[in-house]
Amino acid sequence: QAKYLAQIILVGAQVVGRAFMRALRQEFAASRAAADARGRSERPQSAAASRIIGISLQEAQQILNVSSLNPQEIQKNYDHLFKVNDKSVGGSFYLQSKVVRAKERLDEELRIQAKGDKEKERKAET
Repeated sequence: QAKYLAQIILVGAQVVGRAFMRALRQEFAASRAAADARGRSERPQSAAASRIIGISLQEAQQILNVSSLNPQEIQKNYDHLFKVNDKSVGGSFYLQSKVVRAKERLDEELRIQAKGDKEKERKAET
């Protein structure tokens, strides 16, 4: 009887392991497809910034709860979320680092937009 019980446990573990691996493969494929779609929808510089910083523009806006690239609103929300997630007040270092990364990503996008605006002005002058 112990032999049958061991076989049942072994077969059950194999079934669960296969299902887990299948789900993991599907998740990786979905993640890759989403990253590819995100890369196609962004401008080249913006997509490069997303790859370097590791966070998309949309994710950064969601984390900092901003709908537009308004530097004052970004800074205000960043300051609030950074303080709230400070470890000394019981916050999470993980969440605090997400807030910092989101701010870096939005700052980079603002820099890219400013650079593009300057290039448009130069072209308009000539």
